[in-house]
Amino acid sequence: MRVLLLSAYEAVSHCYWAQSLMAEVNDVSWTLLSLPPRHFSWRIRGNPLSWWLKEYETLSEPYEVVLATSMVDIATLVGLFPHLGRARKIVYFHENQFAYPESSDQISQVEAKMVNLYAALAADTLVFNTAYNRDSFFDGARRWLKKMPENLPAAKPLERLRQQSKVLPVPIIPSGKASPTNAHPRRIIWNHRWEYDKNPEDFFAVLFKLSEQQVPFELAVLGQRFRDVPAIFEEAEERLAAHTICWGPQPEAEYRALLAGGGIVVSTTWHEFQGLAIMEAAQRGAIPLVPDRLCFPELYPNDYRFDGTQEGLYQRLHAWLTDPASQPALLNTQQWQWPEWRRAYRALLMGH
Repeated sequence: MRVLLLSAYEAVSHCYWAQSLMAEVNDVSWTLLSLPPRHFSWRIRGNPLSWWLKEYETLSEPYEVVLATSMVDIATLVGLFPHLGRARKIVYFHENQFAYPESSDQISQVEAKMVNLYAALAADTLVFNTAYNRDSFFDGARRWLKKMPENLPAAKPLERLRQQSKVLPVPIIPSGKASPTNAHPRRIIWNHRWEYDKNPEDFFAVLFKLSEQQVPFELAVLGQRFRDVPAIFEEAEERLAAHTICWGPQPEAEYRALLAGGGIVVSTTWHEFQGLAIMEAAQRGAIPLVPDRLCFPELYPNDYRFDGTQEGLYQRLHAWLTDPASQPALLNTQQWQWPEWRRAYRALLMGH
């Protein structure tokens, strides 16, 4: 079976999913076309044109399945290559534009929302990485369409699509290591993108307070850094220098070693549809501490969640740092790993 895998904005998590999927489901013939994760507005609207100009021959070949991420304008692509319409079209949602928080200096991403919506309508099968992603997409699309000039009868068709959708997470690759131990229970780990939607302000505000109260902890600030970094990072680097063991992105081997050292991996994010960074840290022996919102309630038991406020995070970290014995047990992450999901992904491709 020939499968065309299309990734229009290959961010880190998208690349991880595509590469691990091709490695784990290796009894089909894969063809991958991807585009770099930059120039977002152009990329999400222009990906059919980019591929038409650069990959015309590849797209002209026959395929049984087209598996595309939700940023692929598959409706336009099928218009340009009508034979692709005869393939089974699966759209995978890593995220959705209807639930993405917009910063104060952004205009509403109307084009991105439309691409997401048209992709959903053009697909034969919709797949979301979490139930939260699925529900926020359909709820957001319905609310958004209500604001449009015409009173479109969207509720029933969207609900029908929701009921037909599947939920399959991005599985994580087994670490191949012995059972992890939380060797450094007073280590706090940040391993997210350095961007506003990850809410670093709340995270660092709590650490400033803990530091001022002389609560013992060490800090590893990792994650992906971009050209424009929220100002709080510069302030935190100076104010928390005495606690810091690592600041900034690390080579892969060093990054893995830091995670394997254990600690508490924290999220304060306003935007998360699955959270691979947290999952990988938990897999390697860190205790996750995540807000009680977004995708987290369906993934993490109550002991690993705080109420989402600065005060809630402070109370939990203060208790865990002053009395490490109060920390919950290491989380069993086997249910997130590829062996648990390989059969489901194969069935998805086979149309079962």
